[in-house]
Amino acid sequence: MTAQRTRPELGRLLTAMVTPMTTAGDVDLAATRVLAKALIASGTEGIVATGSTGEAPTLSEEETIAVWRATKEAVGSDVAVIAGATNNDTRRSVRLAIEAERAGLDGLLLTVPAYSKPPQSGLIRHFTAIAEATSLPGILYNVPSRTSLNMTPQTVLALAEVPNIVGIKEASGDLTQIGAIIDAAPAGFRVWSGNDSDTLAVLALGGYGIVSVAGHLVGRQIRAMIDASLAGRNAEAAAIHHRLMPLVDMLFIESNPIPVKYAVNLAGIAVGDCRLPLVPPSESAQTLLRAELARHAIDLKAAVGV
Repeated sequence: MTAQRTRPELGRLLTAMVTPMTTAGDVDLAATRVLAKALIASGTEGIVATGSTGEAPTLSEEETIAVWRATKEAVGSDVAVIAGATNNDTRRSVRLAIEAERAGLDGLLLTVPAYSKPPQSGLIRHFTAIAEATSLPGILYNVPSRTSLNMTPQTVLALAEVPNIVGIKEASGDLTQIGAIIDAAPAGFRVWSGNDSDTLAVLALGGYGIVSVAGHLVGRQIRAMIDASLAGRNAEAAAIHHRLMPLVDMLFIESNPIPVKYAVNLAGIAVGDCRLPLVPPSESAQTLLRAELARHAIDLKAAVGV
């Protein structure tokens, strides 16, 4: 492991960034830098790079590391960049975690393995092995809709005892489960909502923030909702939540990140299409997305001067 360094706060509003592609389908590092800077300018406090929204399954290791480096170079030392570095291969995940630390990143997203469906004891050993390979703080990521496996509160709380596992992105949508984790977690263990639609409810339960898709477009407004909730201005927070929910719903009208990539292109940053097996949004989805985007003030547009 490399020597520990002072790292930036991970932040309450983290955006799971898309990976820009050229028209030829190659990773576009120049656009990655532009997008990363624009996200921070429009309210995002930290970036998750090469997660599921970043099309991690289609990226080579070389592309993955290049995206990390470009993102970190763009936002600088004061902004956290968290690496989507794990999959269902523990050895490969350990290797990538080490590379993330070498690249100067600030944390790891520890995603429940897809397809393999290990038992809960396997999850504990898998994530412990990754965490122990580096000094980087790790954020667990529970997303049963993509992995076909739910990480139980008991497993999360066991992993919370690993010194550098510092929180969880919880996308199960099960508020009872999320509340149980928040209630029993050790001091300093943070819970981020993994679904934009759940952010306000998770905050009300004592959660810390959101790892967001909608943060690409309305980061300042999400941050305003978080601030209002933390200050006890519940009616104000609820009003922002209700205003944003139609847009959030539209961003998941087809598989993520298909709609959000289309929306970011419309907002003025050319991030290209998704790689196969993902495809551009259908014509009907494009029509609905354009109509919904027109109903909102898009913070990303302001950040890039569109």
